[in-house]
Amino acid sequence: MDMSGLELARRFYEHCAPLLRQRIPDVMERAAVGLVGEGSECFGCDDGLSQDHDWGPGFCLWLPRKQLQQESERIEAAFAALPESFEGMPSRLLPARRRGRVGPLAIEDFYLGLTGLSTPPQDWRQWLAVPEWRFAAAVNGRVFHDGAGIFSRWRSVLEQGYPEDVRLKKMAARCMQMAQSGQYNLQRCRARRDAVAASMAQGRFVESTLSLLYLLNRRYMPFYKWAWALAGRLPVLGPAICEKLHRLVSLPAAECCAARALVPTVEEICFLMAAELRRQGLSAVPHDWLWDHGPALMRHVRTPELLRMDLLQE
Repeated sequence: MDMSGLELARRFYEHCAPLLRQRIPDVMERAAVGLVGEGSECFGCDDGLSQDHDWGPGFCLWLPRKQLQQESERIEAAFAALPESFEGMPSRLLPARRRGRVGPLAIEDFYLGLTGLSTPPQDWRQWLAVPEWRFAAAVNGRVFHDGAGIFSRWRSVLEQGYPEDVRLKKMAARCMQMAQSGQYNLQRCRARRDAVAASMAQGRFVESTLSLLYLLNRRYMPFYKWAWALAGRLPVLGPAICEKLHRLVSLPAAECCAARALVPTVEEICFLMAAELRRQGLSAVPHDWLWDHGPALMRHVRTPELLRMDLLQE
């Protein structure tokens, strides 16, 4: 693929911006423009396979709901004057191709659709209620222009990441899930030659490992489809953990039937995680059995309701 979807969106917007500023200058002074949300191109993970749907030149124009309703006819008239194709590709701004991902969007509805919240999270309950991948989709991509700053103010709250007590609670659960699924159940299921249960344990271990990795980096883990691909770019342990996870899932099936083939890689991953928790001063547990690191993390939490939750619950 010659160009990423984000770069294509930026170039298309720059091509369209003069006409939009000419036709609706007051709207453009207040609007935010960019490409954020669901879709591989918003994460920079698009490739040749991504072009079979919801891909091509397009961008979002965000306004507060009331303003968008008041100006919708003028905005649609301006959009109708934009090119129907760009660099040989059909525009996604044509009404039939928007699919709610590009074009004029209400700021409140955009964030509501991704997070289920009508305002940025107000307390620990709201932070815990929203799946990580939804927050990841709300802060990905790029904002090319934001005249009034309303869209970016909401985005900046989410970009700060989880409140520390929430992050620690989630990390404690992840440590214990990694111990339960990977350090304990995975090798036992393989020793019993229960391939289905072992596959489920391995999947849970991989997902918990990736989530903990993102949390250590103060990032949200994206949708599972892109979690591993993007994790390798994380500065804290990203490349090392991703290499070991790839090795773990790439073991031949026949070899995996022997529990001993899995143990070293699982333990290498847990060793790195435990060492990083100690390095960050979050746990003083001297060994690598991650089950014991969960309670150690919770000793830093001050929110009473979080302390009363089951350690494996998030």
